[in-house]
Amino acid sequence: MVCTTAKNGRECPFMTAKGCSYSGGICHSIVEQCKGCNRSFESSIGWYCTSYPDPSIKWKNGNCNFATHIASVAEVKVKVNPLKASKRGSKR
Repeated sequence: MVCTTAKNGRECPFMTAKGCSYSGGICHSIVEQCKGCNRSFESSIGWYCTSYPDPSIKWKNGNCNFATHIASVAEVKVKVNPLKASKRGSKR
């Protein structure tokens, strides 16, 4: 349904016929770590996240998994066994 509280005019999964079903009845504004994220938008009453109703919870245990402005470090160096590597090289 379309939100009528904080994210006025936007689709919201927490909006029901009785109003906002999220805890407290309204979405919370973004926190400092969310600045620069592509998922944040400015409403008439402040900045809000389009993906999550309470961004402070997403940053509680580290980086937010919805954050678009943070580069994830997913490169994992695999340890190569030198004996096997030399055998592979000699086959060519």
